[in-house]
Amino acid sequence: MSELIGYEEIKASLDKIDVVSEIEQGFAAHSQGRAVIPPVGELVFEDPPGETHIKYGYIKGEEYYVIKIGCGFYENQKLGLSTRQGMMLVFEQKSGHPAFILDDQGLLTDVRTAAAGAVVAKYLAPKKVHRIGIIGAGCQGRMQAEYLRGIVDCDELIVWGLNREELDDYVDNMQHTGYHIATTLDAAEVAASCNFIVTATPSKTPLLKAGDIRRGTHISAFGSDTPPKNEVESAILGKADIVAVDSLEQSQLRGEIYHARKAGYITDDDIVELGDIVTGKARGRSSDDQLTVIDLTGVAVQDIQIAKAVCKVISSGQS
Repeated sequence: MSELIGYEEIKASLDKIDVVSEIEQGFAAHSQGRAVIPPVGELVFEDPPGETHIKYGYIKGEEYYVIKIGCGFYENQKLGLSTRQGMMLVFEQKSGHPAFILDDQGLLTDVRTAAAGAVVAKYLAPKKVHRIGIIGAGCQGRMQAEYLRGIVDCDELIVWGLNREELDDYVDNMQHTGYHIATTLDAAEVAASCNFIVTATPSKTPLLKAGDIRRGTHISAFGSDTPPKNEVESAILGKADIVAVDSLEQSQLRGEIYHARKAGYITDDDIVELGDIVTGKARGRSSDDQLTVIDLTGVAVQDIQIAKAVCKVISSGQS
């Protein structure tokens, strides 16, 4: 029988894990060809609006393979439920035996996504970040900022949200972080004052416009993980000195890269994988004058890394 691990035990185990390092190693394994990652499974719902992603795979020679089911239903707040749901199923590679069911309710997806933002910052952030901009005042917008602490030496943050209530909640929830937080309902204000920007929304209309972005800016785009979503105007990618992705294969079908390729602003030759930057096969930022953009659609190797790390902690009795 597989072992069912609940939300609270999973959450407690994260304190024993260097999540950023685990995710960094996962990106390297992916770009080195050591990870087997099939195409994303996807269900999109209209009434009520929502989506379910199924991401799965394994790293060759390791103990487990993982199937992650991640759900986002945007009207769940009306029901008193989180907009994020999900679980991870962990199987032994050698036998297919189901070892663990991680009932994380989407927590591990949120954590591994935020940790990816920290990995990106290590290689693509300007040396001197004047102000961090967060486009999106939801859970991921908060977690991205939290995971940048200790990676990006900057205490100034401005966040864009859909309405004043959302922004007030963001500030209340982030008081413990030590950031000096400003808020805005105008995304152009973020672009005008920041040289490190994270986007974390489900927008289908670009929020960052090419004419507003300054040279020397880095943009980490997280929200566009299905074909209709588009947070960053494609012309920005056409102007960038470095255009990176978490997965070249996934970027063919979804994300900012998908839109920019379709519009003719970039080709495959213009794109590098984050894992190749991590291993030194490709160059990261080399100047604070460079404009850099990375499009992260979320790769199963991240789920594999965080799931196996949680299972290791729980199996050792440390949680």
